[in-house]
Formats: sequence, C-alpha cells, structure tokens
Amino acid sequence: MDRKPHFFFAVSLPEEVKKELSRLCLTIKERLPFQRWVHQDDYHITLAFLGTAQDGKLEKAKKLVVEQLNGQSSFSLHINKLGVFGKKDSPRIFWADTVKEDKLLKLRERVFFSCLEAGFELETRAFKPHITLARKWAGSTPFEEDLLESNNPFEEASLPFQAKEVALYQTHFDRTPKYEKIAAFPLLTE
Repeated sequence: MDRKPHFFFAVSLPEEVKKELSRLCLTIKERLPFQRWVHQDDYHITLAFLGTAQDGKLEKAKKLVVEQLNGQSSFSLHINKLGVFGKKDSPRIFWADTVKEDKLLKLRERVFFSCLEAGFELETRAFKPHITLARKWAGSTPFEEDLLESNNPFEEASLPFQAKEVALYQTHFDRTPKYEKIAAFPLLTE
C-alpha cells in the first residue's frame, strides 16, 4: 500500500543533543519496553502537523512561515524530564520534555497560524512541546509512573541546547530514519 507523505514544521535538534538522547534511550530500553524506538535522526519538537499537502498549499505555508520567522532569534531550551501520553497502564508515546519557554510558545504560534492561513486544518489540542523517543508500551506488566521517576536522567541536571532552526519535514513511511528535512528556516544567532 502506497501511503501519501505527511508534512510537519518542527524545531530541529542539534546533532549532539540527538546523540545524547539516543545514548539515554540505549541505557533505559530494557527497563522501559516500548515496541518502537525512534531513530535519533528523527528527534524534533513538532510545531504544526500538516498531514498530506498539495504543493500550492505547502508552498504558501512555507512562504508565510518565512515571513513570520523573519527577525526571530534563536533561544535556549532545556530538556528536563521524561513523560508519556496515552492510557495510564499502556502509554502510546514516551517522550522527553523541555522546561517551559515562552519563546518556544511564541515560535509555535507564529508557525501554527501561518499554516492555518495557508489553508491547513490543524490539531486543536493544547500545545505540549515534547521529543518523541518511543511508541507503544510492550511490557508484560502494566506501565507504572514510578518507572519514569526511577529512570529520569534529568533529575540532577537538564540537557540544554540552542533552538536555532525551524524545519519543514516530509515523512517517508518506508524508511528509517523516516523524516526528511526538505526546507530549513534558520533563526538569528546573537
């Protein structure tokens, strides 16, 4: 079955942060048995998920995002904890969280509303910035919250990085890594 590609705008992560998160995942994989672990090159923070897209609409979104990001500066983010989405005893997503940062929320707002203006129908749930690390709980026993606390490497210190770029990604369902950066929009460095 040939699936149409999906597109999304996201904050790209620096290579050293991707490597550090991948190293972390290797150390906790056995204690947190999820079915599919995300390839390190696919780590990102989604700002707007577009789904399938016609070329004209996608080009309009890119143009509007460029306009909205003009003059926007890079900023610091800090990965500080682990969490899950989904059923309490069988979560579907395992993720890393960032310390709340107003600049990230404003950046997301600019990208999100550009995509709406371009004609995309977007997710209406509240924005919860996160980096997906794994999917679908596969443990032989129900998931328990204390697994996160006992495997939290950020208890002592957060993992800081500079958000320097927004990118447009295309999903390839038949590849690993499955996200291809097809456009990059750098933020100003100070």
